[in-house]
Amino acid sequence: MASAEVNSGVCGYQTRIRADFDETSGEVALVIETQCPNCQKLAEALPVVDGYQVALTPPVRNIVYQAAAAAGLHASCPLPNAILKLVEVACGLALPRDVSIKLNR
Repeated sequence: MASAEVNSGVCGYQTRIRADFDETSGEVALVIETQCPNCQKLAEALPVVDGYQVALTPPVRNIVYQAAAAAGLHASCPLPNAILKLVEVACGLALPRDVSIKLNR
């Protein structure tokens, strides 16, 4: 199991994600816990994904980004990227390393 905590920024929503990889099927079961109503819709749309397909499909055709758009996530919401990074870790395609964006004005 791999897990991530996402602080989405100015909206104030915190999200926890767990990803369990099934080596036989290649599927990743996702558990997304959040108070954000749009991210809750995303969680309902993505209970299980094909790990390798999600990790290797470009954003414009990626089911995670498509589901995020359908759920009404803000274009710059970091949750879809966090899901992709976590799926990569769960599948053994990436090492678990933190990602950060620091914004200044």
